[in-house]
Amino acid sequence: MNSTQSSPVTFFIIQGLASLGEKKMVLFIIFLLAYTIILGGNIMIIYLVRTDPKLGSPMYFFLHNLSIVDMIYTTVTIPNMLSGFLTEVKTVSVPGCFIQMYCFIHMSVTGRALLTAMAYDRYVAICNPLRYAAVMTRPVCLLLIIGAWTFGAICTFPTTSMAMQRSYCGPNVVRHCWCDPSSVRLLVCGDTQVDSIVSLSSALIALLTTGVLILTSYILIGVKIAKMGAAQRLKAFSTCAAHLTVVSISYSSASFVYISYRAIKKVRIIVSVLYSAVTPFLNPVIYSLRNKDTKWYVIILVINQYQRNNSNC
Repeated sequence: MNSTQSSPVTFFIIQGLASLGEKKMVLFIIFLLAYTIILGGNIMIIYLVRTDPKLGSPMYFFLHNLSIVDMIYTTVTIPNMLSGFLTEVKTVSVPGCFIQMYCFIHMSVTGRALLTAMAYDRYVAICNPLRYAAVMTRPVCLLLIIGAWTFGAICTFPTTSMAMQRSYCGPNVVRHCWCDPSSVRLLVCGDTQVDSIVSLSSALIALLTTGVLILTSYILIGVKIAKMGAAQRLKAFSTCAAHLTVVSISYSSASFVYISYRAIKKVRIIVSVLYSAVTPFLNPVIYSLRNKDTKWYVIILVINQYQRNNSNC
């Protein structure tokens, strides 16, 4: 299949990690297990939040939406990557490529916006506990959720819309495991300097806006905790430990991805692939292990399932 064409491109070839040879099967098994755990963990969280009235607090409402984002985020990339490990040549249509690009960026930004809403929730819970129920009402939570999804769409639109309007006349090999914007941009027939500036600006706005708001929330939380007694400090820290852990992993992983763009292509692809799976993989694990409510519900579900299996036997 020739990668250089004189006519407009109608499909892209996803090169991915084709050069790894036999190691692809090892990666296939690893990412298949990771994807299974991601789906299972997030489905468990969604099920528990929707069915148990005890999990009706704003924190679980935000966590429920974060689980949906993580599932979409990984579903638009990992299944295609897995199929690429099993085939010699992985292709995707031009519209399909841009849909994947849009969903990937949108979910990435929306996830960080939801983490920002959760940081505000933790701020109100620790700094204004007496007014928490009055401030974090259902309409306010819905407004924060809508704002997170809208913010993700706004930050995603410039990059994907400019990419869709460009002409692609060959080559058509995307040197990545999915339709990564920077990799697709290399295939444009023409100058892409403006596209790069717009894409970088959108990414910086998304990262800095959410990052600064989260950092501000935790600075205010830190000031409040410093004035508390030892027992209150421990309780306040346990309240935001899971969220702070997820935020730290998410933003440190994103930093490694942007730093890796100056590295060799294979290293950049591997770092980007790991980043796309690490945070969604760890989110349900961290929130389940750090929170006593979900931890006990999981144990109860496992015991009930075990008892049902024994009764069937």
